[in-house]
Parts: sequence; C-alpha cells; structure tokens
Amino acid sequence: MPKMKTHKGAAGRFEVMKNGKLKRRRAGHNHILEKKTSKRKRRLNTETFVSPADEKRIKRLLGVR
Repeated sequence: MPKMKTHKGAAGRFEVMKNGKLKRRRAGHNHILEKKTSKRKRRLNTETFVSPADEKRIKRLLGVR
C-alpha cells in the first residue's frame, strides 16, 4: 500500500497538542473587522480546541492515530 499523505490545507490550520487534542483558530478574524466590536475581535483572537464530533475526521486528514 502507498503511504498516506498529510492534507496540507488541514496541516496549516490545526495543531496536535501533547494530550492528543487539536488546536484551531476561530473563524471570522480575517476581514471586515471595522464593524466588529473590540470585545468580539478579542474573543475571536483566542485559540480553541476542535469539537469531539470533528476530531476523528481532522485527525485522519493529518495522519494522526
């Protein structure tokens, strides 16, 4: 069987932590920032973890067991 390749789009968006969780950025902090409040932009600036429902699918893209 050929080797499984890492999905490079997913590799740039997610980071695997030591405990096996996946870290991600929040959506909505790239453009159209003028109309968003400072409070909202600060919240969007923080990193968070991928939901358990999506974790299996993303780990497969990254080639993580």
